[in-house]
Amino acid sequence: MPTAAPTPKAVLHQRFGAKARYSVEEVREAVGGCPGLAPQTRSVYRCALELPGLSVATPGTFVRKKDAEQAAAQIALDKLGIQPTANIPSTPEEAWGELIARISGFFIDENFLSSTHPLVGHLSVTLRRTGDLIGRIPLSAIAACDVKVNTLCKMIDPRAEFDPLLVLSLMYNAAKQSPGVSVSDSSFWIQSQRPYSPEAVDLAFKRWFGTSNPIEVEAILVPHVLEDEPKIVRINLRDNEHYMTYVAEKLTASDSSHVLVSRTIGKTSSEIRLYFAAPNVQFVSDISKNELACLGDGDINCQVNKRASYISGQTIYGDALLANIGYTRRDSELHIEDVNLCTYYRILLGKFPDGNCKISRDAILAAELPSVYSRFSWKGLSPRDLLCSFCRNQRLSEPIFAVSRVSCDMLTSTASSEERGAPAKSVENQCTNDVKTDKENPDSLKCEVKICSRKQEILLEYSAADTWSKESDAIQNSALKVLIWFNNYFKQLNTKTDKLYLPECPDGFKIHPNVFLQEFAMCLSVYGNAGCSDLEMCTAVGLISMDTPKKHLESTTSLTHIKGPDSGVFPSHGSLTCICYTASLVTKDKVKRYMLESHAEFEFEIGTGAVGNQLESCVTQLSVNQAACFVAELPPRDLILAAASEFSHDLSNVSRESYFLEFSVKVLQVTEPLEDRMEKALFSPPLSKQRVEFAVQHINELHATTLVDFGCGSGSLLDSLLEHPTTLEKLVGVDISRKGLTRAAKSLHQKLSKKLLVQTTVPTAVLYDGSITDYDSRLYGFDIGTCLEVIEHMEEDQASLFGNIVLSSFRPSVLIVSTPNYEYNPILQRSAMPNKDEEADENAGPCKFRNHDHKFEWTRAQFQCWATDLAVKHNYSVEFCGVGGSGEEPGYASQIAVFRRMTRNLEPICQNEDQDQPYELLWEWPNASIPA
Repeated sequence: MPTAAPTPKAVLHQRFGAKARYSVEEVREAVGGCPGLAPQTRSVYRCALELPGLSVATPGTFVRKKDAEQAAAQIALDKLGIQPTANIPSTPEEAWGELIARISGFFIDENFLSSTHPLVGHLSVTLRRTGDLIGRIPLSAIAACDVKVNTLCKMIDPRAEFDPLLVLSLMYNAAKQSPGVSVSDSSFWIQSQRPYSPEAVDLAFKRWFGTSNPIEVEAILVPHVLEDEPKIVRINLRDNEHYMTYVAEKLTASDSSHVLVSRTIGKTSSEIRLYFAAPNVQFVSDISKNELACLGDGDINCQVNKRASYISGQTIYGDALLANIGYTRRDSELHIEDVNLCTYYRILLGKFPDGNCKISRDAILAAELPSVYSRFSWKGLSPRDLLCSFCRNQRLSEPIFAVSRVSCDMLTSTASSEERGAPAKSVENQCTNDVKTDKENPDSLKCEVKICSRKQEILLEYSAADTWSKESDAIQNSALKVLIWFNNYFKQLNTKTDKLYLPECPDGFKIHPNVFLQEFAMCLSVYGNAGCSDLEMCTAVGLISMDTPKKHLESTTSLTHIKGPDSGVFPSHGSLTCICYTASLVTKDKVKRYMLESHAEFEFEIGTGAVGNQLESCVTQLSVNQAACFVAELPPRDLILAAASEFSHDLSNVSRESYFLEFSVKVLQVTEPLEDRMEKALFSPPLSKQRVEFAVQHINELHATTLVDFGCGSGSLLDSLLEHPTTLEKLVGVDISRKGLTRAAKSLHQKLSKKLLVQTTVPTAVLYDGSITDYDSRLYGFDIGTCLEVIEHMEEDQASLFGNIVLSSFRPSVLIVSTPNYEYNPILQRSAMPNKDEEADENAGPCKFRNHDHKFEWTRAQFQCWATDLAVKHNYSVEFCGVGGSGEEPGYASQIAVFRRMTRNLEPICQNEDQDQPYELLWEWPNASIPA
């Protein structure tokens, strides 16, 4: 096994311990920016180190804090003339000798009692005893406190990393050979063969204080029987007795020496561990001597606790106690903290792909793993950090990210293989001579991700199809793709199965099934026995159900207690929205209310899946400063307990039939989508208004009386047309988003009501719920049709289908279609004021789309090819123009095609209401009520 020299910090810690004091300072450092933009800065760190008789500081700065600390430590080592050496044994035989010496050193060196080693805390308690019990501690206390002992055991037998019982066996047999140490033949006690000097004992007492007053601490008993649920137990610590004595009582172990301890669970700063009972001495002693294939199934203490093993990543036997008790280098007395059901279920939640996303945002009931990454709107831990955390919690190796450059020539050669003039499948990944960047022939970046086992065996590979201009974007987006794949994989664990299977791999993924299923075998052992077709009941093993069915909840989120006037500023797709909310569990009779979760300020981007469907549906129905309540689907019991905090004990037996979940939400602020902000930064009036003025001009030139807006959304065009004098007598809007149509109805109803007070006639208006790729005969032969900035939100084949349907079936006299000009993106993106999350990149490669929801963005050639083919096919003429810019290179910001029907007269059609009218009438003016 290869060995490595200890780090500079580790060497100094061995020499100076807590006397080595590091002071890290964060400073802002300028980085390269783009001409004309505000200078950019980033956080970097410098470190000062204080040692007895020596002070040093790093001359430069570092991107990471730990690098600054290691650099300062190395400077100190150089000044002191200390050379780090690798003292780690290279063979199992050497490790065995080192283990014997290590155990012996804890007891024969009296200077050890004056150290800050946590084991001294255990010893100081037992030194207060009398008679033969003085200084006698459980062997497992050494394993719990000393990292090096565990490392040596792992070198002797690699299986020891995952089996505390094997560690105990190795330590017991090594202690038998350790000089100056006495080990019991009938239990796992260890103590010094000779008494400690009074001076050494006094030093230990000064450093470590005992527990004089009785203390009660909560812990969780995790039964090994899967059908039995975890429950709260209370441990009473008193009389300066060793705390493991009381743990042994709860586990019904013969004494505290028969209590085994897992490694720490969760944060490295915590002392949360699993405690469980060990079998008899002879049995344990033989484990490391013999190659036992398995432990005896007849011994209850040797039955694997699958839940506890899944939590800890080690093999735990029998019933286990999850407790936060122990001695640390930071404390001078026993560290004690309650562990309740909320703690237990949060630990389980953290093992799921989206669990740490929820926990990092402290929004277990509200937050979800977003489907897209944006530096502008991402909140909480980054996708890369989330993936690293997930791998650590699953006891996998750290993910490997390999970023490579893809030359512009390679991308353009791919593009040239397409049919000449046809839309490419991924325009965003192409380079074009018309788009000028700050670097000649820039390369794009792509990222490959590998997930490996602890043995460095590859179990998953992902190679991104997309390319990026920034390395960080390539890594973050690829990490998110892998997280989403894992999240979808874990959803299958919600269904009953006796075989763990792998779903079909999407493009870019390669799974190594043997290694993968081996690494996730514990998932099968836990969930395969307790899977359930009813997600609401799958709680016996602590199943965190991540797969609340994705439903279209736009029409089912009914708001109550709406407060505040309509400000007219609504969250829209792509906008960054800030809300405050509370989520409360309420009894059906409304007598009791438990507030599970609350946020004074919670930000997320609309349309990215960053919150649950019902919460987003509620938010998009409210304007800024409006508040409302709604009843949400009751989440699984485990998520409720993970969010319950101090109420977890009261809700441990919560019944779905007795409670409902109520959200109270207020919209605080809405920041426009990045696309809108970019356009406003460069154009006055904004492009949206310029598009309306373009439509008004054609309406009046045509003397149009009827207009249908395909993909009307929230009715911004229809609403704006009412502010202009036109010849229109009838306005119709069609969209597939019911919540958008509801907002449009409210806005149009309000505006038409006001116009009726000052005018004798106003246009009629109708809103239909339906897809613009479906034909409805009620909209046949309108004077003018509009489809402004809509088709880029569809897949390219759907955009072509819409073009064919509208020109062949709807047959408007004039059709106006607008879409972003991809070639104009560099100008727009340079005009947007960057912030610390949106740094300018002078070497940026091919530009990304203006909105992450865009499925494509076309160059002028591609758009004109699409429109010309449609016009020729359906007997229309087409002309091209646009708004935003002068029209010179690289064209208009928003490119427009105006189709004109070549035949003036249309043949009458025979309407079949069942077949030709699929749209649902949602709202109509006059005589209309606003939809709920």
